[in-house]
Amino acid sequence: MTNSVFITFEGIDGSGKSTQARRLAEHLRRRGLDPLHTREPGGSPGAEEIRALLLTGDPARWSAETEILLFTAARRDHLEKTINPALMAGRPVISDRFADSTRVYQGATRGDLRAIVDDLHARMIGREPDLTFIIDMDPAEALSRGLARQSGEDRFEEMGLPFQETLRHGFLALAHDHPERCVLIDGNRAESQIATEIAARAEAALNL
Repeated sequence: MTNSVFITFEGIDGSGKSTQARRLAEHLRRRGLDPLHTREPGGSPGAEEIRALLLTGDPARWSAETEILLFTAARRDHLEKTINPALMAGRPVISDRFADSTRVYQGATRGDLRAIVDDLHARMIGREPDLTFIIDMDPAEALSRGLARQSGEDRFEEMGLPFQETLRHGFLALAHDHPERCVLIDGNRAESQIATEIAARAEAALNL
């Protein structure tokens, strides 16, 4: 079915990807579709429990290797319980983060662990998005915005600006390496301008 398109949003903390994922879901509903809007880590009851373990507490709470295992476990449950059933029902799926975040956060920035991330993904997940929007913006501004939310899920923001700058480079490299599905979006613009560009690209992918 043409509407069974898996769309993901990626970017550094505070880049506005969550807002844009929500806006795209709202836009597609206005176009008469029934998108599933979900997030990672989370998106299913079991994965939401793992989310609390990953995003709260001391920044040094988990090693990168432990994080990879926790994220993969959450993603597997999310895929089984939420993503795959929606796609099989012919619904577009919009996810705020997916495997690319693990590739960048744990695989590229916290030790040379990318091969482990990719191997686990191939064995336990085995699915890539059809379309990925990577929202790129100034790390200092994004970090300030992320910390200002005071969401209580600030573990990665508390790792500081150098970490966010490293993340940005990781996402830029990802966009370069996967041009067939990754679209780099300039996040240093008005929210409405960004949303308009994303909606147009998503409509093209959905043949609207």
